[in-house]
Amino acid sequence: MKNSLFVSVIIPTYNRGWILREAIESVLAQDYENFELIVVNDGSNDDTERILAEYGGSITVLEQANQGVSAARNNGVAHANGTLIAFLDSDDLWLPEKLSVQVAFFQANPEALVCQTQETWIRDGRRIYPKNRHQKQSGLFFGRSLDLCLVSPSAVMMKKHLFEEVGGFDEKLPACEDYDLWLRVGVRIPIFLIDEPLVIKRGGHADQLSSKAGLDKYRIQSIKKLLEGGTLSHDQKAAAVAVLQNKCEIYASGCKKRGKLEEMAYYHDLARKI
Repeated sequence: MKNSLFVSVIIPTYNRGWILREAIESVLAQDYENFELIVVNDGSNDDTERILAEYGGSITVLEQANQGVSAARNNGVAHANGTLIAFLDSDDLWLPEKLSVQVAFFQANPEALVCQTQETWIRDGRRIYPKNRHQKQSGLFFGRSLDLCLVSPSAVMMKKHLFEEVGGFDEKLPACEDYDLWLRVGVRIPIFLIDEPLVIKRGGHADQLSSKAGLDKYRIQSIKKLLEGGTLSHDQKAAAVAVLQNKCEIYASGCKKRGKLEEMAYYHDLARKI
């Protein structure tokens, strides 16, 4: 493979004018130059449109009505010209060598289809350190991924054809869309780890989807889809059933506390029937 591998970088954004410039600038400051930056404005009604116009032809802007982050990322990939694609959330940042390090990985490992880097976590302006259960690993780790998402969109680079083959992000999921995608990938594809923190992942702000309550509902949907798809091995199926049952029981208990008895009954029933 040559040094001219072309990368399409996709930033989805919605009402993030207050922080968007920093994400864009971190991409434009990359020491790897053979890339395009596609920013998908998902129907923002703040000053996002004006900010994007400042960059002129140095970025590609796609405008769409508000449809959610999955539709925005999928739209970006549909317009991508790169063999490789990389995602960056509009509240995160890249270090300048992020693209060059991952491109070099694919050059050295042409059989690889997807990799991610380590991250530095910042919450409310302070650095935090992930717990053991959040520690990333390299290769096939489907079983661990069932409990919680171990892949970060902002840290990933993948071959575009893989993204298309697995069907992209599920636009029906309002949250946990990344958990869903990486489960579908990780069923059969190793996700390699570059053990360098090349992403600054920032959290703690009010509009973060990952901070919302009740997200296990969407993880349950994802596992249920996998079980119904018939693609899991015997061991994968056993692990998925166990995690699904546990998540259903926990979520049903929460429904009971909130007085949502019909919803509670659905998840109890699902746990028994699966």
